[in-house]
This record gives sequence, C-alpha cells and structure tokens, in this order.
Amino acid sequence: MNIVEKILARASGKSSVAPDDVVFADVDKVMMHDVSGPGVLKVFDKLKKQGIAVDKLWDPTKVWVAEDHFVPSADKLSAENIVKLSNFTKNYGIEKHFKYGMGQYGICHTLSHEQAMVMPGDVYVGGDSHTNTTGALGAFAVGLGHTDIAYVLLNGNIWFKVPETYYFKLNGKLPDHVMAKDLILKIIGEIGNDGGAYRTMQFGGSGIDDMSVESRLTLCNMTTEAGAKNGIVEPDQKVVDYLSSKGATNFNIVNGDADAEYAKVFEFESSEMEPIIAKPFSPDNTCVVSEAPSVELDKSYIGSCTGAKYEDLEAAAKVLKGRKVKIRTEILPAAISIYQRAMENGLLKIFLDAGVTVGPPTCGACCGAHMGVLAKDEICISTTNRNFPGRMGHVESQTYLSSPMVAAASAVTGKITDPRDLI
Repeated sequence: MNIVEKILARASGKSSVAPDDVVFADVDKVMMHDVSGPGVLKVFDKLKKQGIAVDKLWDPTKVWVAEDHFVPSADKLSAENIVKLSNFTKNYGIEKHFKYGMGQYGICHTLSHEQAMVMPGDVYVGGDSHTNTTGALGAFAVGLGHTDIAYVLLNGNIWFKVPETYYFKLNGKLPDHVMAKDLILKIIGEIGNDGGAYRTMQFGGSGIDDMSVESRLTLCNMTTEAGAKNGIVEPDQKVVDYLSSKGATNFNIVNGDADAEYAKVFEFESSEMEPIIAKPFSPDNTCVVSEAPSVELDKSYIGSCTGAKYEDLEAAAKVLKGRKVKIRTEILPAAISIYQRAMENGLLKIFLDAGVTVGPPTCGACCGAHMGVLAKDEICISTTNRNFPGRMGHVESQTYLSSPMVAAASAVTGKITDPRDLI
C-alpha cells in the first residue's frame, strides 16, 4: 500500500485497503474557522430541531478553531460570527482557539504546521478546501463541508472512498530562481484544474527530498486547484525536525511500502524548470514568465497560506532589498509567529524601506473579502492560489498567480518580471 492507503487502513481498523474501497475512518484532528464554523453551528441548530442530541462533542481536545478569513472584522456580520464561534468553543470546552489579535494567531493552514497542530500519520479534516496543505507533514489532510464537519464533531469518524494516487516525481534540486509555487503551477498547467479529481497527489523524488518542509506545504496547498482529494509527501527527518522545533513529540510515522502502486506517475526535471505564472482566469492557464503578457500591474500581493510562509518572505526580501516598489505592494505574513520572526530578522525593515505596506495575518484579500480587494479593471500579481473571476475582488479585475520571487520582482518593475532580471 502507499502512504494514504496505509493511513486510512489503520484509521479504519483494516489490515489493507485499495482504491475505491469505502471506509469509516477515525479522525485525529478537526479544524474550523470563522467562515466554516458558523455554517457548522447552523447544522447543529437543525439537528437540535430534529431532536438529535448535540450537547457534547466526541473529543474537544482534538478540535481547534482559527479566526482568519474576515479578520480584523470586515463588517458587523463578520464580527458577530467571531462572537458565535467564541461562544461555541466555550460551551463545548474547546481550548485550542486561536483568537485574532491574541497569542499565536494566523491563517488556519499555517497554524496547522507553525503550531504543530497536525502530526504525520494523522487523519486531519478541516472546514476549508485548502486543508490539503498539511499533507506535506505526512498526514491525510482533507477539506470537508459543514454537514460532514458537524458529523465528525459529534462522532469522531467519517466515511471516505479511498482515492487512487497520482505520483509526481521531481528529479534534482530546483534552481535558485525557481520555487515550489512554480512547480505546482507547472503541474496544474499540465493536468488541468480537474486533473487530480478525487485523487491523491503524492510528491516524491530527489527534488522533493531536497525541498524544505515549507516548500512542500506550497505543493500540497494547491493540489486543491487540481481538484485533488488531498496532497501528501512522505514524512522524513526534515518533517520530524521541523515539528520538533515547534514543540511536537510522540511521532507515529507512516510510510508507504516500497512496492506501492500508483495509478499514474508524472516525472519532472528540475533543470528544465523556469519561473511560471497562471494568467486570468484559471490556475491552469499557465505560461513561463519570459512569455508573460506585457501588462501594466496595479498591485503586487504577497500573502495567504500559499505564499506568505517565512521562506516566502525571505525570497521576497532577497529581491526587494535595496530597491523601491513601483506599484501598490502588500505583504501579509501568514501567522503572527512568522511576522515576529520577520521583524526580528530585519525582513520587515527591508519591506518598509522598499515602500511596501505590511499587514496582519488574514485571508481577507485572497478570498475577495477585505483588506486589499481589487477594483474593476485592476490587475494584480499575487502569491495566492486562485484567480477565477472575482476571486480577489471585482469580477472584472484580473489576478496573475506567481511565486513570491516573481511577485516581488514585478512589484519593482510594475510589469510581470522574471526574478533573474533583478538578482
């Protein structure tokens, strides 16, 4: 069996499973945030009206909540949702509540690894489609809808159809000017937005072994944009060291068998990789930066769970140091722990000296809610994960997806720019 099959077999009490088997798997961790949480509360209210008991959760210690999408509160409704979520955590004894502006807060998919909320071998479900991100730690990490999250909260398990697995092999170390975001955009450009539909996208090979954990997180994050059920990388010593540095202990590593079978294998050569963008209006509408259209940009946005981890900020700072941005540029670290580290190590000074606006951790602009949304006809280059019409604001705005290095280089020139032109 491969790693996902092994995780699901263990979680369902079976000796083995195969693609298309349906299993009921025990869940190790469940996450909600300020958008999915209120939806789950509505499901609870419906169950109460039907006479179904919802007075206690299966295990509050395995539940955690983040405030990240509409924070700081964008309007009265979002403020009320935060209050509802706070009351929910109090009433049900959920202690792991990452409150905005208090303690170690940030974007949920960043907290999952920054705060070591998820471990290798876990079955981890979250009320958000980019829960896939945390598969980079060697967990089976998937997003679920409100009803399914409500079921998990009450019962501690959920059914899955075991997905077949596509294996993406990267040979060799990526060049210095190419990031994991470039690789995942290349993959999505080749297989399409539905190329991974209800499949596991597993990443391996010498190039993945060479990658940092944060780079692997970028890959798994955007498996969602390929329609995948989940993304995953087999855990290695880098993962153990990374999580240990965050205070994690008691690892229960799961790896696939040497003779594991995959539905399809895709192979990529690092030496052939170049910086890539996704043009409007789809993540699979890709081209190399050297062939990008010559458009005048209005904004560069470096943020989100996809593109504002610490190494993303380091990459942007490498380009921006000693330079000035030509267009409106916003950098929002994905968690306050990353913000603090960037401040301590001088990255924020580099950004501010370059004329960048630095903001707090939030999903606001990425989902077109607040704190940096686009107006009609505005054109943005962004390190986020989606560029469908209206995703980051007005339905007639345009978003180009890129790596942090490309976004930073483009901020300096005002046009889509290969970072090799500046460094």
